[in-house]
Amino acid sequence: MKQHKNKFILLLSMAAVIACNNAEKQTEEKQTAGAKLPSVEAYKQTIDGKATSLYILKNKNNMQAAITNYGGRLVSLLVPDTDNNMVDVVVGFDSVQQFKASTEPYFGATIGRYGNRIAKGKFTLDGKEYTLFTNNGPNTLHGGKKGFQDVVWDAQQVGDSSLVLTYLSKDMEEGYPGNLSVKVTYTVTANNELKIDYEATTDKKTVVNLTNHAFYNLNGQGSGTINKHTLWINADLYTPVDSTLIPLGKNQFVANTPFDFRTPTAIGLRVDADDVQLKNGKGYDHNFELNKPTGAGLNHAATVTGDKTNIVMDVFTQEPGLQFYGGNFMQSKNTIKGGGKDDFRTAFCLETQHFPDSPNQPSFPSTVLEPGQQYKTSSVYKFSVKK
Repeated sequence: MKQHKNKFILLLSMAAVIACNNAEKQTEEKQTAGAKLPSVEAYKQTIDGKATSLYILKNKNNMQAAITNYGGRLVSLLVPDTDNNMVDVVVGFDSVQQFKASTEPYFGATIGRYGNRIAKGKFTLDGKEYTLFTNNGPNTLHGGKKGFQDVVWDAQQVGDSSLVLTYLSKDMEEGYPGNLSVKVTYTVTANNELKIDYEATTDKKTVVNLTNHAFYNLNGQGSGTINKHTLWINADLYTPVDSTLIPLGKNQFVANTPFDFRTPTAIGLRVDADDVQLKNGKGYDHNFELNKPTGAGLNHAATVTGDKTNIVMDVFTQEPGLQFYGGNFMQSKNTIKGGGKDDFRTAFCLETQHFPDSPNQPSFPSTVLEPGQQYKTSSVYKFSVKK
């Protein structure tokens, strides 16, 4: 009788263990349901004699980031929605070859040496004029003909959650003076943040303005328009531009303009307003001068909420500016992850930065870096769900 009792207890214990394992498996499946990361194998290539790969970062909440060292690009970012399904909120491609062949060169990329535009591809330091390649009409955009988005970075993954990328931009590369040593660190934190730390040093006086050019859709990449996302930007001033998107020289108040996002507003609510600045940018493609923080630490720059998923992205930065780009030049020319197209205004960018054309605009914060100084700045993209 005692043996039967012990056997019955053992069977009950085994059943309990199986039930517990099944529950854990179901929970894990639910947490990882939805979007998946691209294949690592599709990112193994050789470009300019250097090996490319895909690096996967994750935290204990199942948030995952996929980053390739080709262009220091954020390829995918999986975050949970209100039902705890994973949503890929970053537009990208299934392979490194697709990035290389894309008509949109900046998807997810680390941008340098100089993010945004420099007028007529020229600037002067200590009386010497430097000439850059003009790749955006009469101006230089995002570093020039072969900016940081087209180089293969050296990569070192640190544990599950951090990736360090390094690159030496040699003296006069793309016309910029100085050997510039650059380090960019991506980290997925326990608080569902993607943290990006930028560092650089030079051996000759130069200009530097680094940023990340991820294209976001908080409803999931390939899910349609971003015009119903709500956007808040912590800025009383923005930077008006001419028809070639070069600053006119003086920032203006957002009040009573389509650029007033000081209260959360649908991105598309005023995008087609009769406004010369919107016509210049074919929509939003403008720098916002962030209000200065009252305390120490990172400045809360912006908040975006997806209208379908209720995913919230908060942007924090040490930079003085934020470029809001509404996907106005997306033309359905590229096949993105999952087989969809990069359709008009189906993604947005929030690029933390110094102001456009600062080397030619004395009233703007300086982007000059000198030998012995260290360029060091951080930005954070934090994800949560609307309650």
